Amino acid sequence: MMFDLAGKTAVITGAGSGIGESIALLFAKSGARVVLLDISPPAAESVAAKARALGAEPIVLGCDVGDARSVETAFAAIDERCGKIDILVNNAGIAHVGTVESTDEQAFERVLRVNVKGVYLCARAAVRRMRGRGGVILNMASIASLIGLEDRFAYSASKGAVLTMTRSIAVDYMEANIRCNCICPARVHTPFVDKMVSEFHAGEEAAAFEKLAKSQPMGRMGTPEEVAAMALYLCSDEASFVTGQAFPIDGGTLVK
Repeated sequence: MMFDLAGKTAVITGAGSGIGESIALLFAKSGARVVLLDISPPAAESVAAKARALGAEPIVLGCDVGDARSVETAFAAIDERCGKIDILVNNAGIAHVGTVESTDEQAFERVLRVNVKGVYLCARAAVRRMRGRGGVILNMASIASLIGLEDRFAYSASKGAVLTMTRSIAVDYMEANIRCNCICPARVHTPFVDKMVSEFHAGEEAAAFEKLAKSQPMGRMGTPEEVAAMALYLCSDEASFVTGQAFPIDGGTLVK
């Protein structure tokens, strides 16, 4: 069977909702032992219940990816309960709306703490465990890593960093048989987007949502399941010759 993850341990950050949830469930369905990391254990536990319904035996761990001690504690627990890590999906992230002028220092640092430092801390922890046996790291970047988006200064800065970290990890650990790629989605309809719309477009949610959807050439947002399908390929043995690459899933944005 293609894209079979049987026998593999897959760690997914931000697994409590949206793209992370869809990746976790698809990986579980494909045979992986999934470890669900999320800052909200109840949210991750809700996803775990769905995974159990598929016959999987998921592990739920609370983790603040931007905090070194929290990451170390989570990965130590993975060592104890799983003994190995084959796949890491760095999916946890937060949004922000604003230009360089309207983005205050606190907001800028908060976005980088989660979206950049979180990838760094988790990737470092995973690489240390993958050395000598190989593995796959998949980072969730963004279309903002590749093109300029209006009013997304801090978010774009963070996702640009994710792209370059991906390539750096791929180059540094190629000989250790550790592959690293990233996915660059355009807008995907998730609770992440709904929260951003409600936070930054209060009172105009419906109009803002419609504008965001229609701003993409295909006239709609992507789905978490579509991103998860690409993630499954990139983390499977079928992609064993692929590393250091950025894969857009963008509804035609880059060709318009």
